[in-house]
Parts: sequence; structure tokens; C-alpha cells
Amino acid sequence: MNIRATLTIYKFEMSRFRRTIFQSLVAPIITTSLYFVVFGAAIGSKIESINGVSYGSFIVPGLIMLYLMTESINNAAFGIYFPKFTGSIFEVLSAPVSALEATVGYVGAAASKSTIIGLMIFFTSNFFVTHNIKYPLIMAIFIALTSISFSLFGFIIGIWAQNWERLSIIPTLLVTPLVFLGGSFYSIDMLPQFWQQVSLFNPVFYLISGFRWSFFGNSEIPIEISLLAITVFMTLCLLIIGLIFKTGYRLRT
Repeated sequence: MNIRATLTIYKFEMSRFRRTIFQSLVAPIITTSLYFVVFGAAIGSKIESINGVSYGSFIVPGLIMLYLMTESINNAAFGIYFPKFTGSIFEVLSAPVSALEATVGYVGAAASKSTIIGLMIFFTSNFFVTHNIKYPLIMAIFIALTSISFSLFGFIIGIWAQNWERLSIIPTLLVTPLVFLGGSFYSIDMLPQFWQQVSLFNPVFYLISGFRWSFFGNSEIPIEISLLAITVFMTLCLLIIGLIFKTGYRLRT
């Protein structure tokens, strides 16, 4: 494996993160603080606890997953789309860099950025609520799997997109609604029976539920199913990316 080439791509993408530190890091922290003010204070005053957990603490895993997913997708999609837009992608394709090395560089940088943002949101939440993580190792595994999986998904979107509008259409119209409807700010046990069954068809629900289990030790579904869901999704994304590089889909034309 060409480690130098992979590190070059990785460092280049991370340097863009440092150049836009306010947009990349400060803005999500401010937005998260507003979530706690609005949801934690306003709605939290009406809902004392959910499954024995205070409402303010209950929404922390949902907020972290919201930013992990959206930031992973956006960073990876922009990271590969911009070289396509400028034409510099042909330099990467013609260089002695394999598909695996290029993917690791771009996806690794996107996953690192979203992980940093996710951790900063967690630290920010400590100013508003107090909570103990019951299973920190499982939490770390979920953060890693989620950031990598959705960075791979964003990588696919960046290759598929042919203009700036398409670059944001899937995160805006698909992923974000699924996150909000996946139990980020509520438990599906609070819904009528019909809507509880509907929620089970939302793939994001399994990720949020599993991540919340790592915090509090309880969730609506078994943790094994959540881990299986994110593993299957990551495997599917890897297979699609492998097929893209093999066929040159929207990379060589």
C-alpha cells in the first residue's frame, strides 16, 4: 500500500478543515447549544424523563449521531466532488495510487473531521446536562463505524453528483429527515403502535437506538441488531465504491 500517497490526500483534506475552522467546528457547537436551549429547556420542562433518563441527556446521542451522519456525508461528498469539478481527479487516477489508497485518504479525512465534531458536541453537552457513559467502548465503536460508513456513503454521492445541487439533495431531502424521524429527540415507545411499526423501517433508527444504548444501557431494540445494521451498510458502501472504481463510473468521463 502506498502510505505516502494516502497520507498526502488525507493531509490535504484535513488542511481544508483547519482553514474553515469556524464553519466546520464553531458553527455546529453554536447550533448544538441552541438545540439544548430550545429542546432541553422548552420541551424538557414538559417531559421530565424518558425510560428513566432526563430529557436533556436523552437527546445527546441523537444530536451526536445527527452531526456524525450529516458531516461525514458532506465532507466526503465535497472532498471527492471538488477534484472532479476542477479536473484534478485525473491526476489522482493517473498517479500510482490505487482505488483503495484514494478511498482511504478521502474517507479517512472525512471520518476524522466528523469524529472531531461529534466529540466536540459531546463535550459541549456537558455544559447543559450531566450524564455517564455506561459502555464507552461500544460508544467509540459506534462513532467509528458511523463516521466511516457515512463517509463512504458521502464518497459515493460525491462521485454520483454532476452538479452542486445534486451534491446536497440526498443529505438534505433523505438523510436529515430520516435522522429526525429516527428517534433523535423522542422514543418510539411514545408513538402510537402503527407509527412504532413504521419507525422500524427507518434504517437510521437502528443506529441512534444502538448509540443511545451505549450511553444508558437501554434501547428499543437489541444492540446486536444495531451493530449488524451499521456493518451491513458499511459493507454495501464498500462494494459500491469498488464497482465504481472498477468501471470508472463518472470518474473517467
